[in-house]
Amino acid sequence: MRIHILGSGAGGGFPQWNCNCRNCDGFRKGTIRARRRTQSSIAVSSDSLNWVLFNASPDILAQLHALPAMQPARAVRDTGIRGIVLIDSQIDHTTGLLMLRECTRPLRVYCTEAVYEDLTTGNPICDVLSHFCTVDWQPIRFNGAGCTFTVPGVERLCLAAHPLKSKAPPYSPHRNHPHVGDTIGVVIEDLTTGGRLFYAPGLGEMEPHVLPLMRNADCVLVDGTFWREDEMAAAGIADKRSRELGHLPQSGPGGIIEVLAPLSRPRKILIHINNTNPILDEDSPERAELTRAGIEVSHDGMEIAL
Repeated sequence: MRIHILGSGAGGGFPQWNCNCRNCDGFRKGTIRARRRTQSSIAVSSDSLNWVLFNASPDILAQLHALPAMQPARAVRDTGIRGIVLIDSQIDHTTGLLMLRECTRPLRVYCTEAVYEDLTTGNPICDVLSHFCTVDWQPIRFNGAGCTFTVPGVERLCLAAHPLKSKAPPYSPHRNHPHVGDTIGVVIEDLTTGGRLFYAPGLGEMEPHVLPLMRNADCVLVDGTFWREDEMAAAGIADKRSRELGHLPQSGPGGIIEVLAPLSRPRKILIHINNTNPILDEDSPERAELTRAGIEVSHDGMEIAL
């Protein structure tokens, strides 16, 4: 199984176009050592020819150009994308669907009913696409703990979606009235190698079913949005705290470091990193703390093989 990080940043990417926090300003001036990041999305394949896209960010066109394998060129119009799995209905995870409107066949989109409702009402992307390629919605419905499915044309990969507590987007009626399926995590298993990835770019709470999913994975690729609970306030940007926005911080009691550090089996990698997060500075003490805990920070173009 080949996992390609198309984008590793949170909404707005890094540097964010209108932000002059220490990180963004330092990147532009060259005073910190950091990498540019587009908004988070990954692509997974078992043969480097047929791919499952997880989230479609506003940066999707540039991300696809950066991965030539996604364009197999078997016909005048072609793509290696066989299906798109939406983790949630956030703007930075769904707007890229509009960029794919030239597709010559309906976009096969896997998402929960809660996400589909958002994308046909408050942010009616699916309705807009009905005038172009259309959307072939494949519902993710939970029967017990999770929903297992495969994507036609993608051999050997089995996907299992699990509901997670995070936050629906601000435009959603579910924002303050959560629904099961507003956010999911996905276990992706290669049935030939047995390799397992647990992917959860939005993780607001460590529910009882989440830790076993992490323990049984060979790699966890999880929420790295904020370093501290009051990060946005400390940067002078907003009063909202990390957990209020649906993201566990890395530091502090119950944070991602405390959760991941004791896990011995999986490779531990963070994704969906906000522009304010000090771990973007590769020479920061926060980045060094992650390294000591055995936790990596993903970057655009990163490859993982399982």
